[in-house]
Amino acid sequence: MNPQGYRFCMLVLVSLLSLSFWSVASARAANQLAPNDCQKCHKLQIDEIAASGGAHRDAVSCVDCHLEHPPKGTQAIPACAMCHEVSDNAHFTSPDCLGCHPPHSPRNIEFSQATRVRAACSGCHKVQDDELFNYPSNHSVLDCKECHLQHGTFVSCLECHEPHLEAQTYDNCRDCHRPHMPLKVAYKNTIEPAACVVCHPQVGKILAENRTRHHDLLCVYCHKSQHKQIPGCVTCHGESHYRAIRVNFSDCNDCHVGPHDLVN
Repeated sequence: MNPQGYRFCMLVLVSLLSLSFWSVASARAANQLAPNDCQKCHKLQIDEIAASGGAHRDAVSCVDCHLEHPPKGTQAIPACAMCHEVSDNAHFTSPDCLGCHPPHSPRNIEFSQATRVRAACSGCHKVQDDELFNYPSNHSVLDCKECHLQHGTFVSCLECHEPHLEAQTYDNCRDCHRPHMPLKVAYKNTIEPAACVVCHPQVGKILAENRTRHHDLLCVYCHKSQHKQIPGCVTCHGESHYRAIRVNFSDCNDCHVGPHDLVN
């Protein structure tokens, strides 16, 4: 090939390569999406982020998380750890972030897709987790999502437990039972005897059928605040008898039968 023909062929080849490169670059540029482009096809997700996206609304854009379009491979849904640093906190080491956090409304936490959430919950709710562990009950073996279907919500006790009283409400249950340590019964000093006699019917019957001095007292007058607390008679009555009587009858119940059926 003569030099003139060689130069011509090289010129054609360079031109073709330049056109090819320009075409690829143009195609890539055309495929580079701005966040505003996403709402053309993904309005539902855009609206969700606008309503309750939290930091996903203001701190990042669509293309910060979705690195390629159309999505393919592992880049379709990014790893949460790309932005959220994993620490020793059990909450952040959970492998199933999306089981609780919808990506476009991450603070609308719900657990329907999660298997077990207790380990993650304990990262922020350690007090409640310790109560469940230190005060064993049927609640201790449940996963948190059995009662908390969505973060910040709870089911009524009456969905699982029979009511003690007619027209009982969740607040009535809380008068005595703390949800994460329900067997450690404690109550306010205003609780009515009607709540007590549900579990202590025989005592209620005895008090109702007599007219001794204890008949008119609230249960909480003697059994103050803490369940199963039994005061000594001298707490209210002092040393009310002569010493000689106390020597022969050291137990008040020797004469007075029992605290709920006094014999005067």
